[in-house]
Amino acid sequence: MIIQYLIIFIISILTSLVIILGFKKLFYKLNILDNPKKYWKKRDPIPYSMWIVFFIAFFVLTSIFVDFNYKLWLIWVFWLFITWISFVDDMLNVSAKIRLLFQIIIWAVIWITSIKIWYISNIFWWISSLETYYFVAFDYTIYYVPIFFTIMWYVFIFNALNWTDWIQWNTSWLSIISFLILFFLWLILFYQDDYEWWIKNAKFIMWISAVLVWIIIPFWRYDVKEKILMWDSGTMFLWFMLATLAIIAWWKVATVLVVFWIYSVDAIYVIIRRLINKKNPLNWDFTHLHHRLQEIWLTREQVLSLVYSLSFLFWLTALFLDKTGKMIVFWVIIVVVIFINKIAEKLLKGKKWKKY
Repeated sequence: MIIQYLIIFIISILTSLVIILGFKKLFYKLNILDNPKKYWKKRDPIPYSMWIVFFIAFFVLTSIFVDFNYKLWLIWVFWLFITWISFVDDMLNVSAKIRLLFQIIIWAVIWITSIKIWYISNIFWWISSLETYYFVAFDYTIYYVPIFFTIMWYVFIFNALNWTDWIQWNTSWLSIISFLILFFLWLILFYQDDYEWWIKNAKFIMWISAVLVWIIIPFWRYDVKEKILMWDSGTMFLWFMLATLAIIAWWKVATVLVVFWIYSVDAIYVIIRRLINKKNPLNWDFTHLHHRLQEIWLTREQVLSLVYSLSFLFWLTALFLDKTGKMIVFWVIIVVVIFINKIAEKLLKGKKWKKY
């Protein structure tokens, strides 16, 4: 297995680099470049829509290294559809309500095609089945609660984490950490059970996670240097893969969410604040935690260093703490996020937001 990982490592990184360099050169030649002034950036235009790197590399590499099955086929179909819808949104700037409607429809279809959340567990180790209430349509049984939880999971992940890409190279780093968590989690579980289905599912998750990590790392390096941009289409692809693998990985939704605790709590806090102020909860603004930290204390690099350090800490939390330990950390984060936001609101009262 070590030899297989080394092969995946070498081929994935080389494939990603070749595609990055090829499309970077092509986009400069075709003038497919961003407008930095639109985002208040003081730099030369750089290639955007580099999500095409993920689009091509993932398809090619999973075709080579991952055994073809129904789940892989569904992932290909849906990420193709989602990526292109996001690309249209990038071009036309679709309203938040229409985006939300499309998201709900897509996630409902995903649930119907078998990628779904069937149960939830809690810190007392009780497992609650979600299959109690259902109706039958055209000889197909549709369960109310699982479809609701599945749709909410996708919608929350997409919208909460889509706000992370406002800071350059934040999204790519969080993606690397998240897929590493899934890889190591299932590497541990792989050696704990010899059940055939379990082993097949573990290999499926590990191969896809490994491919994604090695695809993203070269991209992250160029992202750090501000040489390329993935755009929302790339962000949507990464978050779709993360949300979907979390479900396929025996419903490890809470484990994956650990890495994004700060952004998850911040997203809920911001949404509640927007609703109280009678604003659209899905429209972005400068009231997120990373904006406020930049406004009152830290530079962008310091904010990123903080996010990187915490995401690594939460990675260790996800792998080694039990459910009670995770819940304690979660409540600590809630207190910290609310405290920082309240302090920021007082310090910045009456001031205009800077543009980053």
